[in-house]
Amino acid sequence: MLQGSGVGIAAVVGFPFGASHVDAKAREAALAVADGATEIDMVLDIGRLKDGQREPVRADIASVIVAAAGRPVKVILECARLTDDEKRTGCALAVDVGAAFVKTSTGYLGHGATVHDVTLIRAAVGPDLGVKASGGILYYEDAVAMLEAGATRLGMSHTQQVLDSIPS
Repeated sequence: MLQGSGVGIAAVVGFPFGASHVDAKAREAALAVADGATEIDMVLDIGRLKDGQREPVRADIASVIVAAAGRPVKVILECARLTDDEKRTGCALAVDVGAAFVKTSTGYLGHGATVHDVTLIRAAVGPDLGVKASGGILYYEDAVAMLEAGATRLGMSHTQQVLDSIPS
């Protein structure tokens, strides 16, 4: 139905915990691309990141980027479950292997985006990588705060509420 409309289709792999086997995530990404996905959102392996296992997390992200066959990959950190140092490490790994975005959360585990997390991510990834603030954006002021903190995209499930809160 969307073919030719210019509307992109994102698919999520490794949802919701990122604990899928690296080969399973890569296969999910390849299947999503074959089915027409134009972007891939992947939940990085939260447990391995928390355990300080940098190389397996790097390989996990890299495998999805390869399987995405040139489509943008957004690496979801799930900030509510990570320390600031773990968030910085996740960002560094995402940048290192060529992710297109780092995203704050799935919206499934804990709070959504915070200004603190968006600011931290923006500082960690630099000015060129995309930052997606996802979840917890309920009002116009929230959206503006996320953009001012460095987000380049917003993920919202309450879009109409945000639009209705725009000051006249």
